[in-house]
Amino acid sequence: KEHDLLCVTGDLGASYIGLQILEREKQIWKENPDVQPDLEGHDYVLERFLKPEARVDIIAALAEKDIIPTSMMDISDGLGSEVLHICKQSNCGAKVFEEKLPIDATTATQAKEFNIEPSLCAMNGGEDYELLFTVNQKDFEKVNVMEGVHIIGHIADATEGAAVVYPRGEEIYIKAQGWKAF
Repeated sequence: KEHDLLCVTGDLGASYIGLQILEREKQIWKENPDVQPDLEGHDYVLERFLKPEARVDIIAALAEKDIIPTSMMDISDGLGSEVLHICKQSNCGAKVFEEKLPIDATTATQAKEFNIEPSLCAMNGGEDYELLFTVNQKDFEKVNVMEGVHIIGHIADATEGAAVVYPRGEEIYIKAQGWKAF
């Protein structure tokens, strides 16, 4: 429904950066098989990529707080793609606020080392095993204090489309970039 809150769990983009690191090290190894991969300092993003964990804890936490999501799906193809799925299935639009995207500082730093904007990793990376869901605005106070849950925007009228809203008010329409695993 219009004005429902758009929420995500955890932080986003780490799996994407983990894959980028492994791809980079693979290319270096192909050029020189005697060189060992340099994975030091990349533990967090590599673990998020290699050992993702489904967020079943959130289902229990929502039930405990008596919050019934109006929609929910896992983020397997990237946040942008999943927002578009919800919009299509619900005949609505969405506003995602870029500054509200949960991106771990390590992920952001390592994204910048690849000259990738961290919010692009969050919107287009996938396999984070996090959840995207909507809840009625009446549940704002309950959701806002849940550990590991972030309110990133809201559902809008279908005529508004689905867009990322940047801090200065610029809106960029979401396009599904798609996650390509191996």
